[in-house]
Amino acid sequence: MQLTNKQKQHLKSLAHNLKPVVMLGSNGLTEGILAEIEVAIAHHELIKVKIATDDREMKQLIADTIADKVSAVKVQVIGHILIIYRPSEDKKIELPRK
Repeated sequence: MQLTNKQKQHLKSLAHNLKPVVMLGSNGLTEGILAEIEVAIAHHELIKVKIATDDREMKQLIADTIADKVSAVKVQVIGHILIIYRPSEDKKIELPRK
């Protein structure tokens, strides 16, 4: 799924007031963490994930892996926070047209 810049801006504005629902700790990306992310994104469509690492390359690798594993779109990575979006069947979030 590809998002336009306008759609990404809309999702960023919606995510601004959200708190991270999943936090990666020292154990890194485990199957349990992926399961929690899957449950959260299925329920909310748009979530924040906190990635606790200072290595930029590792952070990007983890963000890309999460988005790939849960079939979501990586909206933004800013600081230690990853914002991902995946529409559900209920379509809770209405995206602007292209």
